[in-house]
Amino acid sequence: MDLNTIKILHLDSNHPYLWDTLESLGFSNTADFTSSKAEIMARMPEYHGIVIRSRFPIDKAFIDSATQLQFIARVGAGLESIDCDYAQEKNITLIAAPEGNSNAVGEHALGMLLNLFNNLNQANAQIRQGVWQREGNRGYELEGKTIGLLGYGNMGKSFAKKLQGFDVKVLCYDIQKNIGDAHAQQVSLQELQQQADVLSLHVPWTPLTHQLVNKNFIDAFAKPFWLINTARGKNVVTADLVEALQSGQILGAGLDVLEFEKSSFETLFQENTSEIPAAFQALLAMPNVLLSPHIAGWTHESHLKLAQVIVDKIKEKYSA
Repeated sequence: MDLNTIKILHLDSNHPYLWDTLESLGFSNTADFTSSKAEIMARMPEYHGIVIRSRFPIDKAFIDSATQLQFIARVGAGLESIDCDYAQEKNITLIAAPEGNSNAVGEHALGMLLNLFNNLNQANAQIRQGVWQREGNRGYELEGKTIGLLGYGNMGKSFAKKLQGFDVKVLCYDIQKNIGDAHAQQVSLQELQQQADVLSLHVPWTPLTHQLVNKNFIDAFAKPFWLINTARGKNVVTADLVEALQSGQILGAGLDVLEFEKSSFETLFQENTSEIPAAFQALLAMPNVLLSPHIAGWTHESHLKLAQVIVDKIKEKYSA
């Protein structure tokens, strides 16, 4: 196949490796990081592939506008911003790169957990204010704890692997069967809720996982636990999380993602939100809550790895 005939539209900036390598392979690249969605849709009939992060949703109308589209490549782990079912009906190949930032996510989750266990965020802030509080910052050790992973794909497996250096028990729950391995024992959700001292989320945002972590879900845990969320913010009902933190059912939370993020993940709140939600205000006031701006998979190394994975999968599609 003459790759010069394959025109790819890049809708977000990415690591230069992605553009440069596709160009060296013969693909025809075009970039448009500023036009409106409507303006881009008007031009879509001329393109065979798009590369996007999370600039805007790829919905049915957009797909219908792209009459020659052969693939959609999302430089990231999830495809929730794309109407996957409709794209597949149109025989459009869907490409994502969860392998590219899984190591980064695993390390970030571990960092958040160790920070929470040892009160590092609070202790650092206190010392900067001239407060030397040893007893109030007495921490916990991972040794002997049971870590429960909700979801055991690329991200969950990466975190489980990182935990092997600690004397912990790792359990995982996933809707897919028989995916446990030497790093995590697969169990039922009920068993995970009975045993876990820590719950770490590694699931995509789907109708099945939307607001999954709510009051009923939290109350089903047999003992108080720590929560780590490096997955998607809308998998957690923030108001219910705050209530559980206040009651002590959740001992602390490390949140890289928030329910209130825009779908592009580039800013915190949805459009037309004039007030900060009360639940978020409550989180900000809690010393046992650690927040980061959706950067678990956003390292210097993963920036390149994501691009490499996308290039490899595009090459594979056209090498057949």
